[in-house]
Amino acid sequence: MYIRGARVLVCGGGGFIGGHVVNRVLEAGAAFCRSVDVKPFEEWHQINPLAENLVLDLQLREACQEAVQGIDVVIQLAADMGGMGFIENNKALCMLSVLISTHMLIAARDAGVKRFFYSSSACVYNGEKQKSYHVVPLKETDAYPADPEDGYGWEKLFSERMCRHFQEDFGLETRIVRFHNVYGPYGTWTGGREKAPAAICRKVIEAKLSGKHEIEIWGDGRQTRSFMYIDDCTKGVIDILESEIREPINLGSRELVTVNDLVGIVESLAGIKLKRIYNLNAPTGVNGRNSDNTLLLKRLGWEPSITLREGMARTFAWIEGQMIAEAATRQLVVP
Repeated sequence: MYIRGARVLVCGGGGFIGGHVVNRVLEAGAAFCRSVDVKPFEEWHQINPLAENLVLDLQLREACQEAVQGIDVVIQLAADMGGMGFIENNKALCMLSVLISTHMLIAARDAGVKRFFYSSSACVYNGEKQKSYHVVPLKETDAYPADPEDGYGWEKLFSERMCRHFQEDFGLETRIVRFHNVYGPYGTWTGGREKAPAAICRKVIEAKLSGKHEIEIWGDGRQTRSFMYIDDCTKGVIDILESEIREPINLGSRELVTVNDLVGIVESLAGIKLKRIYNLNAPTGVNGRNSDNTLLLKRLGWEPSITLREGMARTFAWIEGQMIAEAATRQLVVP
């Protein structure tokens, strides 16, 4: 085991996935966990008081050198990213995340880090294989010939190759995981960087609270996706990091649903039915994407299993609590 008794660095620890990973690392018996993020502390999704929490800009090589001092295991989650609305309109910002991966790999190599975990994305997959709503689940080999999501996907694919070559050339043990649509409590749910599950929860709750029973859906609602609950994600991170899987591997649910299905689940959780207004000019990404977990099952004998309805129930309840609390706070503010 590599986590128990290890000194672990979580890059992007102030983010949604990062905050949950910090908690899981400490629960797994890490001797020490350093959590680093570029955001000021008041913007972190979670702060675990048992971790050493630092604000550093990991695009800078000097910050990476500082972050990795005394570390055995690096979990590199840091990236400038968000939902499809952000990714499609901020391609250069997404590409600049390559500085984080580059400088972290160099710093990890120089510091003698034992394992380097890199969080890639299903956005690396060839776009030609994702044009049908009835998508064939994507296998790890489907990343080539290369035609990833413009901007964000190219950065992820390039960073995957860097991990591979740092392993081959310098002996830095790397683990590469391709996340498929992670969601859950403590995630971004407003502001433009939120992903579909959180955005739909917010829209449905807004419709319920306002009495205006309609919802805008990006695209025609027939786009298909799989969504992985955060608890499955963090288990997969630890299991894959501690495995001997050296090639990139999928980590995602294979429960395929349409966006319309997702809206229906959230409507049922809210106990309402909404008029659906389709915005065909909004960013939608590929028509279909699903995770083929054959390799994951073969190598680990496990795959994400928390159902979408179960995970969405937990996520909906958390977002609803946040929105009600915010509304109450606004009412208490004296003009």
